[in-house]
Amino acid sequence: MPYLSGAAVLLLCLVVSGECWKHGHRVRRWTGTAETQKHSTNQSSSSSRSVAKKPPDVTKSRKTKTEHLLKVDDHDFTMRPAFGGPAIPVGVDVQVESLDSISEVDMDFTMTLYLRHYWKDERLSFSSSTNKSMTFDGRLVKKIWVPDVFFVHSKRSFIHDTTTDNIMLRVFPDGHVLYSLRVTVTAACNMDFSRFPLDSQTCSLELESYAYTDEDLMLYWKSGDESLSTDDRISLSQFLIQKFHTTSRLAFYSSTGWYNRLYINFTLRRHIFFFLLQTYFPATLMVMLSWVSFWIDRRAVPARVSLGITTVLTMSTIITGVNASMPRVSYIKAVDIYLWVSFVFVFLSVLEYAAVNYLSTVQDRRERKMRERARSQSLPCTCSISQTRTMTMMDGTYSEADTNSLAGYTEEPIVQEEPDEKHQVPEKSEHMVVHLSMSSESAGIKKRKSLRALSIIQNTHAIDKYSRMIFPGSYIFFNLIYWSVYC
Repeated sequence: MPYLSGAAVLLLCLVVSGECWKHGHRVRRWTGTAETQKHSTNQSSSSSRSVAKKPPDVTKSRKTKTEHLLKVDDHDFTMRPAFGGPAIPVGVDVQVESLDSISEVDMDFTMTLYLRHYWKDERLSFSSSTNKSMTFDGRLVKKIWVPDVFFVHSKRSFIHDTTTDNIMLRVFPDGHVLYSLRVTVTAACNMDFSRFPLDSQTCSLELESYAYTDEDLMLYWKSGDESLSTDDRISLSQFLIQKFHTTSRLAFYSSTGWYNRLYINFTLRRHIFFFLLQTYFPATLMVMLSWVSFWIDRRAVPARVSLGITTVLTMSTIITGVNASMPRVSYIKAVDIYLWVSFVFVFLSVLEYAAVNYLSTVQDRRERKMRERARSQSLPCTCSISQTRTMTMMDGTYSEADTNSLAGYTEEPIVQEEPDEKHQVPEKSEHMVVHLSMSSESAGIKKRKSLRALSIIQNTHAIDKYSRMIFPGSYIFFNLIYWSVYC
């Protein structure tokens, strides 16, 4: 029994000690939670103090929306600023980003630019402690008044929209507004090709208000000539950009009135080296190639004819190729003058051989007839003229002394030979029968003069010889005049 009572007391002590340990652990756990909560409370209070120091986000307050800040709903923005008063001044400046193309066939140009407008609209003024502007994108533009500027003589134009509409609106506290947009426009340009390809073209991009006359809206260049700026890297393949400048004037429409119009003028000078390689040098070489026929024998008909036809067809191809890339204007261009004069030189070289061939044929026919006539109608006479001198006279190149020497000769009667005297030999072996077609000394002089006058024409070799000098000399003279006038 005493052992049982001791065991019960020991068990009771163990139970009491276990309960005490559990109670102490529970107290410590709740104490740690309280400390944690206290620490969290301290951190939240410090963070709230830091948040209180930052400026409030006005976009989270319904009362501070953009429409309410700029009072968009309180005004009628379909009317211009200061409606009923003087004309509102709208300043403009332009930054040219690129000149994309110049088309001679369509007579237009394509330009990409940044167009900026400056004006003051007191309806958009707002209170600001920092006096800083607010910047918006194109969504607010649809809710306020903006100038209705358009491009005169524009064929196509668009506002860039990648990745969003390239429109910027900046509003200042005092109501000044900056409106900027990025535009690509294709506009007409009246070009004069009378000096093409040695020409300079002046094109202009014109800006004007579509609805508001000069009594309601006054367009002007904001900084004068400095209102137009260009990128130094702008370049074109066929043109050299000489200068950009701005002008302005009033434009009148009979039905609506006077409008302010702004001009962006730029001057382009065409590069000539491309056309020298593609047009002028080939045409000059074709003309020089046509002169080769002057050194070819006149009896080589296939060679000279084929050379002339080839150069003529090549010149026709060059002229057709140049006109295919040009508008169909009704006046003569500088390149047309050069090409057609070159074509005439090539064509004349063909006609030169035709003349040579024709005169050669005529001369051969005349000489053959003269020989036949002399053989059939000549009167024989026995003259004491040597055989060499007689043959010279037959050729028609005898001198006046030879003709005068015949005056003392008398014709001898023709002695009929008897049948038995056929074996006799003439008394003088150097004598021979000469056929004379002259009746008197004066007739011979006239004939010699006419032969001398026609000697150049009848001598085909002389025509080729003179052509070798006349054709190159004339073409060089033409080139000197042409380049001195158009350069």
